[in-house]
Amino acid sequence: MAQPEVITVDVAGESVRVTSPGKVLFPEQGWTKMHLVEHFIGCADGALRGVYGRPTVLKRWREGVAGKPFFQKRAPKDSEHEYATIRFPSGRSADLLVPRHPADIVWMAHLGCLDLNPWPVRAEAVDRPDELRVDLDPMPGVDFGAVRAVALEARDVLTEYDLVGWPKTSGNRGIHVYARIEPEWTFTAVRRAALALAREVERRIPQLATSKWWKEERHGVFLDYNQNARDRTIASAYSVRQTGLVSAPLRWDEVADADPRDFPLDRFVADRYAAVGDLSEGIDEAVGRLDGLLALARRDEEQGLGDAPWPPHFPKQDGEPMRVQPSRARRAVQAP
Repeated sequence: MAQPEVITVDVAGESVRVTSPGKVLFPEQGWTKMHLVEHFIGCADGALRGVYGRPTVLKRWREGVAGKPFFQKRAPKDSEHEYATIRFPSGRSADLLVPRHPADIVWMAHLGCLDLNPWPVRAEAVDRPDELRVDLDPMPGVDFGAVRAVALEARDVLTEYDLVGWPKTSGNRGIHVYARIEPEWTFTAVRRAALALAREVERRIPQLATSKWWKEERHGVFLDYNQNARDRTIASAYSVRQTGLVSAPLRWDEVADADPRDFPLDRFVADRYAAVGDLSEGIDEAVGRLDGLLALARRDEEQGLGDAPWPPHFPKQDGEPMRVQPSRARRAVQAP
């Protein structure tokens, strides 16, 4: 049997072996694993900033985007990489890769990782998030203009509560906004702050934004507060998505006219990164606190807005409402 082709690439002075560089990952466009590797080499500083020191799940596309990915939570170990032990909601634990060098990112690309999925914590404090994540997820049929409008409103709320938002395209139909925070709060507290933020944005633009967990109650753009729960990850900046588009950091003055289709894998480094550099530079210095959003959460609770549903694989939480679709709950009440 023929051995797979192997090449060695230089990444910031380190050598990384890449197997099957000609393997097609994006059949429609003809883009190969080597296209992916070259992308991450070209924007290595920016891509590393999003995952640096963070336990990172390996989302591997062995068959390319024509197949299905799988999440490898227990990274293949060797002496060349750093690992951190994290705990899942189930109580089980695993050792995740902790990237600290551009070569680590290219190694992940070699394994078929198109998008990088770091936890919102550093390896030195795995139970204390240092990042609040705002994930804007449009409902089917909602155009990107609505996503842009909700992102701008979320920025205003973050600013009012002494946090600095950093926007990027998701690489699909949404926008992500990150805010660095002091690593003082638990996952539960950060999720609570994210829920308060989502509800405040919903109050301000109810025709466009929703914080409702159940899809049958949603409209417009959903602010997915549960992305801040333990063991939830979001594709970091400069990740490549199944769409073939890159999750591209934006300036706030670009958001109103942004179009995710402007950032395809094959042109991103040459057309975008070479022109504007790493727009996430400075994010690690813009650290804020959650006191304001947590005070808003307490006011919501005093007015009868308690917790909202958690993801289905989480244990039932104290104060959580019934984890059942509202229409099913109504039918149960109406049944004789």
